[in-house]
Amino acid sequence: MAVMPLFLLVAGSAAVAGLARRTPVPAPLLLVTAGIAASFIPGIPDYTLDPHIVLPLVLPPLLHTAALDSSYLDLRANLRPVALLSVGYVLFATLVVGYAAYLLIPDLPLTAALVLGAVVAPPDAVAATAISRRLGLPHRITTILQGESLVNDATAITAYKVALAAAVGVGATWAGGLKEFVVASLGGIGIGVLLMVPLHWLRVRLRESALLENTLSLLIPFVAYALAEQFHASGVLAVVVVGLYLGHRSWQVDFETRLQEDAVWKVISFLLESAVFALIGLQLPVVLRGLGEFSTAQALWYAVVVFLVVVVSRFVWVFPATYLPRCLSTRIRAREPDLNWTRPVIVGWAGMRGVVSLAIAFTIPSTVAGGGPFPARNLVLFLTFTTVIGTLVIQGLTLPVLIRALRLPGRDAQAETLAEAQVQNEASRAAEERLDELLQDERNALPGPLADRLRAVMERRRNSVWERLGAVNEVTGESADETYRRLARDVIDVERRVFVTLRDARRIDDEMMRTLLRRLDLEEAAAYREAAS
Repeated sequence: MAVMPLFLLVAGSAAVAGLARRTPVPAPLLLVTAGIAASFIPGIPDYTLDPHIVLPLVLPPLLHTAALDSSYLDLRANLRPVALLSVGYVLFATLVVGYAAYLLIPDLPLTAALVLGAVVAPPDAVAATAISRRLGLPHRITTILQGESLVNDATAITAYKVALAAAVGVGATWAGGLKEFVVASLGGIGIGVLLMVPLHWLRVRLRESALLENTLSLLIPFVAYALAEQFHASGVLAVVVVGLYLGHRSWQVDFETRLQEDAVWKVISFLLESAVFALIGLQLPVVLRGLGEFSTAQALWYAVVVFLVVVVSRFVWVFPATYLPRCLSTRIRAREPDLNWTRPVIVGWAGMRGVVSLAIAFTIPSTVAGGGPFPARNLVLFLTFTTVIGTLVIQGLTLPVLIRALRLPGRDAQAETLAEAQVQNEASRAAEERLDELLQDERNALPGPLADRLRAVMERRRNSVWERLGAVNEVTGESADETYRRLARDVIDVERRVFVTLRDARRIDDEMMRTLLRRLDLEEAAAYREAAS
């Protein structure tokens, strides 16, 4: 892709994503809609989605970011529902959608239909994370959806490879397909396990250089993906395993590295997510070309049926997968006593497809082994596109309405703040005891004001969470803690302006000003993070 079209894509998608934050519409939906609208504008470049770029260069950082932000402990606690969705459902959807397409479309071979089934089977990691984060879904549902979307791409890509081998005449059997799935899965997990410990060890040992650590952080997902794919293992699983481990152990990394890493990955994730969803919409002219023997009416009819099968098949899988284990196991019933029918409904409806489906579809070869054309390749591309758009727009737009209609409880902010206050109180008391112990050592002698300042900081940290539960200012509507942070940021801004004025008057140089401003920036960042929490 040329530099100018790429610049236009990134800049335009970032602008639309920024606009989405001012509207009630989730950014993925607005970006897809904007992409479709832009595809009709004369002079817009032809943005063909290149799977050789998306799969090895775009998918790994997005998966890595999602894995870093996920909880290994929560995923382990919800391993059963995550596995049933990320493996069981994807294979089930591959067979159901494939067989439905085989019955629906005349002269479409079953093997080619199964290729379509594998392509549209996996819900999208980016869409699930972005929309569930925006809607504030209950914690367990968010964990299950994120866990499913982290792993299901590996299942879908393996199923696609098996179906494609049969479709092009290379030859594939059920036993061979099962073997390939097991090898790819275990290989990806194994390579992730082999990489995660030395990579974390290296990150910890680079404590003195935050820039070097973050350079390593940027390389990690690409190295894990490429190494796994080199051994015909699942690059997706390798990236996810490494990301989960590094996220779980991130507290052992230097604070400056964590601050930089968080900011860097937020920017990368924002730009990639924005560009990816805009690219989905921009694919419309590409998939409309060359439908050949199929008329527009036929293609649209097939699209509606495939979309409905995709949506219905998820419910057909989700409800038995939710309730059968409970019926068969008293332990599960005891561990999950509060389950009601509304949660499976939300999980069933939150099955948005995304860029991975389109990227896989574009890897379908034009010809089969004998030299003939791949059966209905352009129709498969069209049906993939319409399924992705349909699930993103229809399910994405109606999911908030469905949550409100079912009165699904969101997160209890009051209870979470109370829990945070309790653990902060415990940590602060332990820190105060440690400080008293350290100050008894002559090597740690401090002037009284400095020692008092350390104690005041710990006391402030302990009290700040409790104050969020306290009374609200009748004039401003703020809690005491919020007022404190607002005033702190205000006086920090005054100091910042003074430093700039002194620099302009040549009383200090730029280097000193940057040093002083960085200290203020760290203080303001701390205040902002407390406010955001």
